[in-house]
Amino acid sequence: MDRYPPIADHGLVGDLQTAALVSSKGVVDWFAAPRFDSPSIFAALLDHDGGGHFLLAPEQAEGAWKQLYYPDTAVVVTRFMSPDGVGETVDFMPVHKGLTASDRHTLVRVIRAVRGTVRFSLECRPRFDYARAVHRLDLTEGEATFRAPGTTAFLQTTFPLERDGQDVRASITLKAGEAQAAVFTTGGEDSAAPPPPNADTITEELWEQIDYWQKWVRTSRYHGRWAEMVYRSAITLKLLTYAPSGAPVAAATMGLPEQVGGERNWDYRYTWVRDGSLSVRALLDLGFVEEATRFTHWLGDRLRAHEGPDGEPLQIMYRVDGDPHLTEEILAHLEGYRGSYPVRAGNAAMDQLQLDIYGEALYALSEGQAVAVQADYQSWKALARTLDWLAGSWDRPDEGIWETRGGRQDFTYSRVMCWAAFDRALKIAAEFSRPADTALWTKARNDILEQVMERGWSDKEQSLVQHYGSQVLDASLLLVPRVGFLAPRSTSWLSTLDAMDRVLVSDSLVYRYDPAASPDGLRGSEGTFSLCTFLYVDALARAGRLPKARYTFEKMHTYANHVGLFAEEIGPSGEQLGNFPQAFTHLSLIMAATTLNDALDAALQR
Repeated sequence: MDRYPPIADHGLVGDLQTAALVSSKGVVDWFAAPRFDSPSIFAALLDHDGGGHFLLAPEQAEGAWKQLYYPDTAVVVTRFMSPDGVGETVDFMPVHKGLTASDRHTLVRVIRAVRGTVRFSLECRPRFDYARAVHRLDLTEGEATFRAPGTTAFLQTTFPLERDGQDVRASITLKAGEAQAAVFTTGGEDSAAPPPPNADTITEELWEQIDYWQKWVRTSRYHGRWAEMVYRSAITLKLLTYAPSGAPVAAATMGLPEQVGGERNWDYRYTWVRDGSLSVRALLDLGFVEEATRFTHWLGDRLRAHEGPDGEPLQIMYRVDGDPHLTEEILAHLEGYRGSYPVRAGNAAMDQLQLDIYGEALYALSEGQAVAVQADYQSWKALARTLDWLAGSWDRPDEGIWETRGGRQDFTYSRVMCWAAFDRALKIAAEFSRPADTALWTKARNDILEQVMERGWSDKEQSLVQHYGSQVLDASLLLVPRVGFLAPRSTSWLSTLDAMDRVLVSDSLVYRYDPAASPDGLRGSEGTFSLCTFLYVDALARAGRLPKARYTFEKMHTYANHVGLFAEEIGPSGEQLGNFPQAFTHLSLIMAATTLNDALDAALQR
């Protein structure tokens, strides 16, 4: 199974409607179109032989391979060094000028000899509809047209192509200073080919994209420590946001395992209310108001639609356009990353009850002055109806933040976030003079706090616990001081943090919980959750434990991949596991960086 590159061995490019992964060996081994959640066209990460790939790299690259982002952009540069010369591939996807959904998406790949003489190879082997659809190839010298049911793709090059069955390949030798290009464009079944590429237009488009991303980054108000990591995380969150709706996806990929060879392989290409809310809150903290405003509108549309199961105002996740249907299926013909089977498309967790999502949504919206949460009357009424419903529904078992499939429990984190929902809603209603049943909401808020401290507290562990009646610790509770449920330096919180140090922290990395102590209905184990490690940094900083917080944060940077990206988990050998890159991890990095930076600045002033 060593045919598969490490999950972290990739850079991400995208156009704010879909995205592709480019390995450090110059292979596009994941790409779905026309949207993040569409069937794949290249999926070699999920099946090396049958998933489809697009290689463009030197033939004899026996030396070092280096990959980087052009500074503060989503343009990936992959450089190959060999005894005969140095070559590079530049990959980018032009961002659509408007916010209208499109079925046309373009991946531009520019090759160049930097020094000496470099011979490049091209292999383009698309496999449409998760490698289930057969395609037909029409080929001219510089243009290949791949036709499959519902989709047409064009590969246009500035050098000759040759047929390889229903796929194409090519070879070309470049001398120092010479460059060529290959442009892969997807469209609908009857799409016409775009104009042929030429050096001038591609160069102009490249600089347009560089300018677009660098201008966007410059609108950030963050100028503290670790700016490069923070900006990379912000760019990643924007790359994972579907511009036509403003909805962020949880990750760019599906089916990448939390344990190699295990069954914890999920489809993350959807919008979780939780992840989306916290993502836009992180961007808002950096000053990116437009992204937060658009998600606010998307979330308001979901509340007005009232689409949740069993009469609930929300379901936990949606497609990027708000479609609530995410039927899960197993793609039995794909072997999975390094044999990690099954490969799932869709996500059956959509039907779960996770009451914490209302707290995360209100937490994100609570910075209303900046993003016009003082919404129109109908939007506020939809929000108020949601809080009225929650007042009669919060005291129920649910599946919890980790989407366990082992049965519902009275999860402490879910109760805490319901408390946060009422707490923030009361503040918004007061600040903007909105009509609300404040007596009902206040009673619910107070009842939750009393219940959690009576039933969610373990005298044995001197800690808040995962669910009522258990002794299991849970790293999701690291958000408790951030939302204000407990003061960050209170005795009860500091003892909870100490308990997590003893049980969940391993060499600064944090497990979300112990599956052996709290069965979650799935076989196998998992690594530490990078999200939880960054939440740990945030909690340490709020608790005043600054040396430990800074050490943990700096150490966590060493687990980032070569271009600053994180998957969901860190495995036993320090490898990145799970879907990649994961929005939850990058938003928590931003949270940790801003909290720790402010705490360090405050300490210097004392």
